[in-house]
Amino acid sequence: MSEPSGPPIALVTGSNRGTGRAVRSRLTSDGYDVRCLNRTPCADHEDTVTVDFGDPAAVALAARRILADAPRLDLLVVNAVTRGFGTVADVTARDWDEAVAVNLTAPVRLVQAALPLLRRSQGHIVLMGSHAGSRPFEGGIAYCATKAALKQVAEVLLMEERRHGVRTTLLSPGAIRNFDDDHSAYKMSVESVAEVVSWAASTPRDTVLGEIELRPGRLATPPVVGLDRLQHV
Repeated sequence: MSEPSGPPIALVTGSNRGTGRAVRSRLTSDGYDVRCLNRTPCADHEDTVTVDFGDPAAVALAARRILADAPRLDLLVVNAVTRGFGTVADVTARDWDEAVAVNLTAPVRLVQAALPLLRRSQGHIVLMGSHAGSRPFEGGIAYCATKAALKQVAEVLLMEERRHGVRTTLLSPGAIRNFDDDHSAYKMSVESVAEVVSWAASTPRDTVLGEIELRPGRLATPPVVGLDRLQHV
């Protein structure tokens, strides 16, 4: 299959701040024509389309609009997320439904809309997961459950789409300094996470990084250590 000509094209969601903004910047420096799909416009980037990720049907339509003139799609980075917290007893129906829509259903609709172009370019999907998908915590029912389900989406995509030349990577990071006033030494910078996205997308065509689990390079002393951990599982 001959590859479409022109610069590689990437579509990044949630690219107006934090990790998504860093990913957009890194991919631009890598030579990608980066297209963005966000809830609100970027202050430093022209967004032709914005969308409410809580409306998955609208997300699919918006993706088709923003890719309507694209001859190819080499990379899809699904980064938009909501992090509403609450216990099982107290999480509101609104917060639960929004988490399912934004963190799970919208990514599936987005991938469906992008697959024809991804297949044409034999492109790459990067789904931004989280440690929360495999390390649940109190008060995180909606976030943990949807990130765990996203891991299964990645696995099914790996099984179904490699035959069409489309590779999928689930990137599951731990704590990230997503806010400008966060200077914790025990979290990763957004630029470091963006570098890993770039690296995953540049792997040879005959390989795929199915899942990357990314942890901060430094570790604070946890409140419970050693054998005592067994009392806190």
